[in-house]
Amino acid sequence: MFTRGKTPDQPTPAPAPPRPASPEPAKRQAAPSRAGPSIISADVKMKGSISSQGELDINGLIEGDVRASALTIGETGGVKGEVVAETVVIKGTVEGTIRSRKVQLCSGAKVQGDIYHASLAIEPNAVFEGAVKHSQDPLSSGQQSSSSAAANGPTIVS
Repeated sequence: MFTRGKTPDQPTPAPAPPRPASPEPAKRQAAPSRAGPSIISADVKMKGSISSQGELDINGLIEGDVRASALTIGETGGVKGEVVAETVVIKGTVEGTIRSRKVQLCSGAKVQGDIYHASLAIEPNAVFEGAVKHSQDPLSSGQQSSSSAAANGPTIVS
């Protein structure tokens, strides 16, 4: 059956032997230039400084200075220390100085400290106690933060 064109005395060809693995190890792809945000979950409490060249999403409690290109402090998140980022969105609490080109205090946010900004938005029901200072370059560290929490080495407690 299904032997049309084949003669019965013709053997079937043997399968090709498997190729050996190439002697060169596979190259790892470079990390994408825009990875997702680094997330600190709600059950994390940390002492020490945090620095990220990318986005940072904080839902836990940080006692120390935080630097990132973009920072979001979630409803359960809190920072005691200086916050420095290109853009900052606060839904939780901050006790300390904020330096950012664009700052957004969402409804329910609580901030105690000064804000140095190029653009500031405060939604209804956000609580803010401190001074607001407009600056063309708010990320420069011309003024020092009163926070010394970052002097301690990083410690993670969960």
